Amino acid sequence: MVLLEVIKALSNQTRLNILEWLKEPFAHFPAEELADYSPELGVCVSDIAKKAGMSVPTVSVYLKAMSTASILTATRKDQWTYYKRNEQSIQNLAKHIKENL
Repeated sequence: MVLLEVIKALSNQTRLNILEWLKEPFAHFPAEELADYSPELGVCVSDIAKKAGMSVPTVSVYLKAMSTASILTATRKDQWTYYKRNEQSIQNLAKHIKENL
């Protein structure tokens, strides 16, 4: 984990919202959008973009930054990309902040 990369990836309110939404997808996304949801895959980019009220390309850039920082993991299935939280990385970040900052 590169702390500065993680902080940069999270330095946007929408990105923080996405991280929160992905923690409990069923609390934040309509059930019909999660019809094909599985914990192994996560939530489809188009559903995240719709929730954020932003274009898919913009949200894809956000998700890619968060994925590069290891906060999210991406899984490609057919033509769709799904994202979920990388809980181990998030726990490591919390531990690092608690112990070192």
